[in-house]
Amino acid sequence: MDSFEINKIIAAILLTVLIVIGIGKFTDVLFHVEKPKESAYKIEGLEMAPTQTSASSEMKAEEKINIAELLALGDIAHGEKVFKKCSACHMIASDGKNMIGPNLWEVIGRTAGSVSDYKYSKAMVAYGKAWDFEEMNAYLIKPQAYIKGTKMAFAGLRKEKDRASVILYMNSKSSSPKPLP
Repeated sequence: MDSFEINKIIAAILLTVLIVIGIGKFTDVLFHVEKPKESAYKIEGLEMAPTQTSASSEMKAEEKINIAELLALGDIAHGEKVFKKCSACHMIASDGKNMIGPNLWEVIGRTAGSVSDYKYSKAMVAYGKAWDFEEMNAYLIKPQAYIKGTKMAFAGLRKEKDRASVILYMNSKSSSPKPLP
């Protein structure tokens, strides 16, 4: 086979590739489809820029809620039921051990990231505020949005009654529960 034949074969392959690419571009122009601005299927927990801004505005709206009114919505028995979602990772007993998450005995009033025998994320240790009723409420809405970098992979509690009930339940699990606001 001489060089002229090899050149014809290479030219034929290149022409075929160019035709396929050209047809693809032509059909994109001919059959242009506009993508929707908003997804048809909403997926909870998906982190995107528009969702983050709406989540932060929701958090700010939640922070303005009077905590005494919020806690009035909840009850300890309901909180015990809702806490079962948390019990996969957390124990709440006076002599309890740490699991995937730290033991939550006397968590209300305790400084974040302060259980000595539990390895917290750097973000939680750096946060370092005390868990009062307002902080716990804001955190339970969406933990990963409230403290960026926390390793707590929980979507959060959207319903006010659920959050209030869990907070009341966790406050009751203490040798000296904090007085309600």
